[in-house]
Amino acid sequence: MDAITVTRFGGPEVLEPVTLPTPEPAEGQLRVAVEYAGVGWLDTLLRRGDGPAEFPVRPPYVPGGAVAGTVTATGTGVAGEWLGARVVTRAPGGGYADTVLADAGFAFRVPDELGLPEALAVLDDGSTAVALLEKTPVSAGEDVLVVPGVGGLGSLLVQLARDAGAAVIAAVRGPEKLALARSLGVRAADYAAPDWAGRLPGLDVVFDGVGGALGSAALARLRDGGRFSGYGMSSGAPTALTDADRRRLTVADMSQLPEFWPDTPRRIRHALAETAAGRLRPVVTRIYPLREAVRAHEDIERRRVTGKILLRP
Repeated sequence: MDAITVTRFGGPEVLEPVTLPTPEPAEGQLRVAVEYAGVGWLDTLLRRGDGPAEFPVRPPYVPGGAVAGTVTATGTGVAGEWLGARVVTRAPGGGYADTVLADAGFAFRVPDELGLPEALAVLDDGSTAVALLEKTPVSAGEDVLVVPGVGGLGSLLVQLARDAGAAVIAAVRGPEKLALARSLGVRAADYAAPDWAGRLPGLDVVFDGVGGALGSAALARLRDGGRFSGYGMSSGAPTALTDADRRRLTVADMSQLPEFWPDTPRRIRHALAETAAGRLRPVVTRIYPLREAVRAHEDIERRRVTGKILLRP
């Protein structure tokens, strides 16, 4: 089978195409012919060796994990009705491949009315967006900032917060992303502009997936008694939170992420149903051939992409 491996930590060039033996499913497993594999900021951080402690990896490894495709074989103890099913799932052995093994207990049928790219776009990002809002709810009329506002996760989070009645601002960079944010029915702020944060209203809630200086600028706009939810560090470092911040705010930092995992299946089913019903709109903007994983990572790190990007074997 065709796959991509990381043999050492480093830049995008360490993503190497390889041919590996096609795996056979063990008890309780599905073998999935991958049609699309998810790509995200976390993949680039892990590849560089800069990933958060909650996601330890060591080379050599196949990156990624989220995939969409068709079940082509089942292990013992798995119902035969899975054969031929369109599914989204996570591959513990990595998702940048044309064939993966997955736990049948963590595979989700894709509704007939939903395309595989859209279903994959909400597997991780949709369920995480739902979890973030369950942990840090927003209310009608509250001023809410999402940074970044039109990535794979951010674009879903702004929609869910908007539908809860909040006054949502998406923090983005450049005219293309400003236009996309507005098309999702929210306000937009260009963080490339001088004193961009100073132009924001006082905020009730900040959802921060960037960290670093950008996260700190957003944090400073929170009113006393506001809520801060940190879920990522695409800048390479989490937002620095002081004791004073924690006293004046309700804080959920990146340690919240592992707490989400036990209830992830419920949230995935909810996100798939909302997407199939047209109430949640994933933004899939680019699909790369599997062998162009290097280019996909370069485009992420240089902020050339909006929404969700995928690989196709």
